[in-house]
Amino acid sequence: MKRLRWTSRRGHAHKPIGEARVEAATFARRALAGFALITLCLIGLGLRFAYLQVREHARLSARSDANRILTRPLAPARGLIYDRNGVLLAENVAAFRLEVTAEQAGDVQDTVRRLAEVLPVSDEDISRYNTLRKRKRSYEGVPLRLKLSEEEIARFSVNRWAFPGVDVVPYLTRAYPLGAEFAHTVGYVGRIDENDLARLDANQYAATTHVGKTGIERSYEQRLHGQVGYEKVEVNADHRPLRVLPGRVAPVPGDTLYLSIDARLQEAAEAAFQGRAGAAVAIDPRNGELLAMVSVPSFDPNLFVNGISSADYRTLLDAPDKPLLNRLLRGTYTPGSTIKPFVGLAGLELGLRRPEDTVLSTGEFFIPGQSRAYRDDVRGGFGRVDLVQAIARSVNTYFYSVSLDMGIDRFSAYLSRFGFGQATGVDLIGEGSGVLPSREWKRARFNQPWYPGETVIAGIGQGYWIVTPLQLANAVATLAARGVPHTPHLLRAVQDDGTSAPRLLPLAPEQASVIDHPANWQAVQRGMVEVLQAGTARAVGGDFPYPIAGKTGTAERYSRTDETWTSISASPIERHQVLFECFTPADNPRIAIIVALEAGRSGASDAAPIARHMLDVWLPGDQQRQREALAGGHP
Repeated sequence: MKRLRWTSRRGHAHKPIGEARVEAATFARRALAGFALITLCLIGLGLRFAYLQVREHARLSARSDANRILTRPLAPARGLIYDRNGVLLAENVAAFRLEVTAEQAGDVQDTVRRLAEVLPVSDEDISRYNTLRKRKRSYEGVPLRLKLSEEEIARFSVNRWAFPGVDVVPYLTRAYPLGAEFAHTVGYVGRIDENDLARLDANQYAATTHVGKTGIERSYEQRLHGQVGYEKVEVNADHRPLRVLPGRVAPVPGDTLYLSIDARLQEAAEAAFQGRAGAAVAIDPRNGELLAMVSVPSFDPNLFVNGISSADYRTLLDAPDKPLLNRLLRGTYTPGSTIKPFVGLAGLELGLRRPEDTVLSTGEFFIPGQSRAYRDDVRGGFGRVDLVQAIARSVNTYFYSVSLDMGIDRFSAYLSRFGFGQATGVDLIGEGSGVLPSREWKRARFNQPWYPGETVIAGIGQGYWIVTPLQLANAVATLAARGVPHTPHLLRAVQDDGTSAPRLLPLAPEQASVIDHPANWQAVQRGMVEVLQAGTARAVGGDFPYPIAGKTGTAERYSRTDETWTSISASPIERHQVLFECFTPADNPRIAIIVALEAGRSGASDAAPIARHMLDVWLPGDQQRQREALAGGHP
């Protein structure tokens, strides 16, 4: 059957009627499929919308708020540090810095160049600015100059109109009012670096720029830092702050610390050194409180707070007297005759001598079977001397003899009771342990056997001996306390808010005495009293209201340059390392002092006068405390 095809009047051919119906049906099916597809998509979108709005609402809302609301940390104020009498040692002071905001300043390099014509801007300032700028957004201010003087602030204010995006901003900075006097004890803070970030809690230090680097500032960083606060800030897509939202949590300031140090005694000790290199320590033997800790020469810790300049740091590093060396903790001194009271006590405690036993001093001592002579300080010797006379007159022969009889093993074991050869445990970081001569130490250090001659010279504080000033002071304090050891410490009290009174820290439980027989202590004490009354330091022992027990020490020291051995002092009469130790009142000690000088003539002539000056300054305060104790009915 033929399909009908018709033609319009104009001559155009039309599709057959059957084909039109097929196309209409095809279109209908496709429209229905499209409609179904659109419906499925709408259902899927609806389900997804419901899922996001209902199921994921909490999580997505939090993410949205995180993008819109920034939690900004607030740095706490660092705790203050005082001495035992309330003298301020470390504080936070208002300062002003110059900040440049890159977004507002335009051409930053040109701005900095023009600023240098108004204010001094060093290459280090520019380098620091460029480093910090990389971590900041363009609308955030970056410090260019720190600690502007009043004159510099005034000069910039006059030219302020020419520097858009540059402002003077106030801030708090750490300051040390007494400067170098407490640099090795209080320490200093500095900018947080990569090494600090590795040991610090990132959340607690999110808003903090400085951290304790040395001294008390480092040891008690957690107490001094405080607790970080925060506030919520609404920001735009570029994290530009729009407004601060309610709900601010204020930061908690750090604790205020009170040290056991007496600032007057510290200042007097440093002044008495008159610039000579050395160290001095004063300690209360009843509880281990450190009353003074002086390391000379010292440095100004304020230089390090906001970054020391390369020139200043190089000057300190290249100084021949090493002001950055903490001689209190890391200084290495040969104790010399200051060790003799401990050696004499060891002989009594081990039953090798009685106080009344005598030794003949002829000026030379020989180990049986050997021809080498070990000499006394006086040609011809001192004759027959007992322990008291041997300590008072510093007779080497007595201590040669008792050390040889003791042997190095018993010698080392007993002397270790007083803390020699080990760190004291003071609340400062970086303490050395010194060297207590022993068979084991020499084998480990040199892989060599021990010889009797080394025992003999160890008995007078020579040979392999090394002590730090703090270590020797701790040993003398233990001796003064009749053998009862106390861990030396600096922190005395803590104030954890602005209203409460300082809270004294509890002392560690008292330990048993390392001296077995009190009568032996009394014999050694009599010898040390004789040192100040008729012995080697009698010139500084008179007219003091309390009896003083002490001992001088003189050790010849050399330094090596290439293959030439030369004296550490330019003066031949000051080629010795000299020391002095003492405690008073001799029968009931309340202070023990050691003084160590790196160059001097003798302990009696150079070190002992410094200790006496310290005692003279300490005396009025002690007498006042004794009067108050008696008035209160206390012994």
